[in-house]
Amino acid sequence: MNFKIINAEEKHIEEIGILFDLYRQFYKYESNLIESTNYIKDRINNNESIIFIAISDANEAIGFVQLYETFGSLDLGKIVILYDLYVKEDHRKNNIGRKLMIKSHEYAKKINAKRIQLSTATDNYIGQSLYESLGYVKDDNFYTYDFEIK
Repeated sequence: MNFKIINAEEKHIEEIGILFDLYRQFYKYESNLIESTNYIKDRINNNESIIFIAISDANEAIGFVQLYETFGSLDLGKIVILYDLYVKEDHRKNNIGRKLMIKSHEYAKKINAKRIQLSTATDNYIGQSLYESLGYVKDDNFYTYDFEIK
């Protein structure tokens, strides 16, 4: 399968909104296409994230990755948080996720980031396999904690 990876722009908001809603459903969140699309719209319009989108030869959006730039105090520099990676189910096993990850690596190098950080579900074995095949190392030294703001 042939596809290209491009930097998402305002004209891609609706397509990414659909993919983002599917991504959220993958993680057991209720479908909400309007809120998902608005979230993506805000990120793109406010330049708050970098989104790369995979487009098939049929001009169909088939996957995306969303990156956030921040800083790591211990790293003494910029780090990239890879927060969202999704490929439509019927397009998996075509190296789309891998290519989106590699595009993320290229972006991180371009902005002189020190590293890319990501989290995934403990039962996302396919994702873990992809990350580890690209050289990502599971952190056994730190725990992740969340505090929900109500």
